[in-house]
Amino acid sequence: MSGMTRPASRTGSRDLLGLGAFVLLCLGISALGGWVTSGSVDTWYQALQKPVFNPPDWLFAPVWTLLYLMIALSGWRFWRSRADAGRRAGMAAYAAQLALNLAWSFVFFGGRLIGPALAVILLLLAAIAVNAALFARTDRLAAWLLAPYAAWVAFAALLNFALWRLN
Repeated sequence: MSGMTRPASRTGSRDLLGLGAFVLLCLGISALGGWVTSGSVDTWYQALQKPVFNPPDWLFAPVWTLLYLMIALSGWRFWRSRADAGRRAGMAAYAAQLALNLAWSFVFFGGRLIGPALAVILLLLAAIAVNAALFARTDRLAAWLLAPYAAWVAFAALLNFALWRLN
């Protein structure tokens, strides 16, 4: 693994507290997004015309829960690595993609603004790519843990586009 530093081999309470903090952060963002979504998902969203590839509603919660746990693990791995030179940029990209993730819920479900939400989700997809690229410099697994998230967000962007076109 030339040019790569291995994650620090710290163990103990600091590592576990760090992992817990990343999980709580990501699940907290999920809860906030869920809270804003709940006001529209059974009313406004149900009334929208949907494309044929729209997943069933029950699929979103388990997929997002798994993705948020992977995002948390990715951030934690990077945080505990010896990424001195790129630590600030990597963590800033991590924070930016999480903020855009939450912003999308507020724009799409909270504001019921399908077109502006499309712009937000495209920015989110770019932010995830930047985040993964910065993490890859130090911890390839941390970067790869973001790949399913990027794939799902790309699919969600396609869905957002179709909803915008249909409604």
